[in-house]
Amino acid sequence: MTFVTRLTLQSGDRAALDGIVDDIKTTAERKGAALKGPHSRPPEKFSVPQRCRLHADDERHFSSWEYTVFTRELEIHGHDNLARNIASQNFPDSVHIEAEVEQIHGAGRGN
Repeated sequence: MTFVTRLTLQSGDRAALDGIVDDIKTTAERKGAALKGPHSRPPEKFSVPQRCRLHADDERHFSSWEYTVFTRELEIHGHDNLARNIASQNFPDSVHIEAEVEQIHGAGRGN
């Protein structure tokens, strides 16, 4: 049985995100792991309204805070220890990582 680890990395700092993705790719290649990706999603743009005061009856506000989030997705097939080590690294605060692990059964196995 094989495990597939899907990593989703997100950041508003595109350079930091791409640097970490490059490090993961280099590490996977060095270890001989089967890696798919990185796959890029279209950037998401967000706009957050900012009030001048916390009072509910005060309608004054600053201009909205706008930011973009970049997303990269990778899959590591097998190499459970490598995937575990990558997912547990200390990444910069500007980069968010999610790991999803799926167990794949061989084709000859019936349940």
